[in-house]
Amino acid sequence: MDKVLTLPDNGAYVLSIRAKAQVFHDPASVKVLEMVELVAPSGATVLIIGDTGTGKELLARHIHEKSGRGGPFVAVNCGAFSENLIEAELFGHEAGAFTGAQNARAGWFEAARGGTLFLDEIGDLPMAMQVKLLRVIQERQVVRLGSRRPVDIDVRLIAATNIDLGRAVEAGNFRRDLYYRLNVAVVKLPLLRERPGDILPLARHFMEMYRIKLRLEKVAISPEARQMLLEYEWPGNIRELENVIHYALIVSKNGFIQSGDLRLHPSSAPIHAVNGGHGTNGAEKSDGNLLPIAIRNLFDTGHPAIYEHMEEILVRQAFARCNGNQIKTAALLGISRNVVRALLKRFGLLNGAGRRATAG
Repeated sequence: MDKVLTLPDNGAYVLSIRAKAQVFHDPASVKVLEMVELVAPSGATVLIIGDTGTGKELLARHIHEKSGRGGPFVAVNCGAFSENLIEAELFGHEAGAFTGAQNARAGWFEAARGGTLFLDEIGDLPMAMQVKLLRVIQERQVVRLGSRRPVDIDVRLIAATNIDLGRAVEAGNFRRDLYYRLNVAVVKLPLLRERPGDILPLARHFMEMYRIKLRLEKVAISPEARQMLLEYEWPGNIRELENVIHYALIVSKNGFIQSGDLRLHPSSAPIHAVNGGHGTNGAEKSDGNLLPIAIRNLFDTGHPAIYEHMEEILVRQAFARCNGNQIKTAALLGISRNVVRALLKRFGLLNGAGRRATAG
């Protein structure tokens, strides 16, 4: 039977973009599991690299469970806090350390004592916080805001990111010394489309999970629907597959999921399905493939700085789509918030809307 990882309380994650289940049937994911179970007992810092929705937290929880550590597993999303709050959240604070700090409170490092601290979206940490995190890792001590007394910590650190930290280092957006501290045991989690052998086992898992929640009888899936699941690109990875199966169960009839019950995004369909087998030109003329034509047209204009011009267009469009929210813009573009902030400054977008977005 395939190894299945699930979050401990699925009900608490209904609106989350994280993956809620992970299986290891495909050879690519089996290889990841084998590496993880070798690394887990070592106590080494682990860096998990993977796209949004691929199951990084599930993997981190499995490392903790196999580590033999008796303390808790504590998960923190580094992109979920403003720069003003992240230090207090991680390291804690004393009463009166800042406005609103009426009582002393331990930070996440202290909360994870004896266990594992999982820092998701580590690439979103501001540079000032990267310095302080590096010091904590080196000295194995934290100092709460408003205090001068160091507190010893015994914490296994697991970090995760969906961006290339090596490139972030070269761009000056991530500290090289912190990168090397984190880059001890690296686990690369493939995209769902890169491990097709996991698609149907995951689909069956979600079918059973939602069948029980919806109080349905046994549900089967047609061969055509299975083939569609295998051929789809899955840009949203495991989380998207869960949504597709959930919806299919709601609209299915007579205990059978048909191909028409699968709500798949058309722009992510296989190329042969988009262009009907008529070659590249047909694909480029479809609604989901207009970008190559637009790029060639831009080349023809003789614009003096095409790369920067295209980068500015991309950033401006993403920032506008996210209503000036830097965190959402970073997630949409698949880069860190620090990189987004630097680009917004370069293109003059950190005026009124940009300053408001910094807090969000």
